[in-house]
Amino acid sequence: MSLFWLKVAVILYGVASLAVLPAVLYDRPRWRLLAVPAAVAALLFHFVSVAEMLNAAHHFLPVNASEIQAVLGLLLAAAFLAVYARYRTLTVGVVLLPAVFLLGLLPAFAPGRRQLDVPLLHSVWLWLHIGLLLAAYAALSVSVLASVLYLIQEKRLKSRTSAGMLSKLPPLETTDQIALKSLLIGLPCMTAGLLIGTTLAQMTYGAAYFRDPKVLLSFAMWIAYVAMIAIRRSSGLRGRRAVWLSSFVFFIMLAVWSADTVSSVHQFAGRP
Repeated sequence: MSLFWLKVAVILYGVASLAVLPAVLYDRPRWRLLAVPAAVAALLFHFVSVAEMLNAAHHFLPVNASEIQAVLGLLLAAAFLAVYARYRTLTVGVVLLPAVFLLGLLPAFAPGRRQLDVPLLHSVWLWLHIGLLLAAYAALSVSVLASVLYLIQEKRLKSRTSAGMLSKLPPLETTDQIALKSLLIGLPCMTAGLLIGTTLAQMTYGAAYFRDPKVLLSFAMWIAYVAMIAIRRSSGLRGRRAVWLSSFVFFIMLAVWSADTVSSVHQFAGRP
C-alpha cells in the first residue's frame, strides 16, 4: 500500500505545483484554495507512504535511492507548508512543489528500477509535451517583440515624431500589457510541458535524465522565466530593462534548442 499512497501524493503534488503559479504570479488568490489543500493532503499521504515503506524494510532511516528521494521530498514539502503557516506566502512553493513532484516520480512508479518503458508515454504525452513547450516559446517570442515595440514607441514619443508607419504603433500601455500577458500565458504551458517531459524522461532514462545538458538548460530557462514575471509584476519593470530581461530568457531558449545536438535524451530518432 505504501506505493499506492505515494502515487496519490505525487499526483496531488502535481496539482499543487500547477495551482500555485496563478496564486503567486497572477494575483489569483482563489487558486490558493486549491494549492494549499492539495499540498496538505499530499503531505499526509506522503508521510503514510514513507512510514509504511520504512517499516516494511525494517529500518527507520532511508537506505536505497528510492527511499532517500521519498524522504527528501517529504522534508521539502513539510518545509514549504511550514513557511506558509508562518508567513502566509506561497512564493517558495513555485520551486519547492515541482521539486517534490519530481523527487516522488521514480519512487512511486518505478521503485528500485532505473527506468520504466511505457509505450503510451511515447505517443500522446510526448506530443503534448512538445506542443506545450512550443506554445510557451511562441508566447515568449511575442513578449520580446512587444517589448521591442514598446521601446520604439517610447523613443518616437520622446522625439515627438508622428510620420510614417511608427505612428500606427499601439499605445505604450497596450504594448506593455501584450508583453506581460504573453508571459503569463506562456508560463503554465512551459511548466506543464516540463513536468510532462520530466515524467517521460525519468521513466525512460532514470536519474541520468538530470545530467543531460538540454534538461539543465530547460530548468534554467524556467527559473529565469519565473524570475522575469516576478520582477515585472513586483517592480512594474518596463521599457529598456524589460527588453533586456526578456531577451536574456529568449537567448536561453535558443540555447535550449541548440542543445539538441548534444542531448542524449532528445535524440528520438535514434531510439527504437
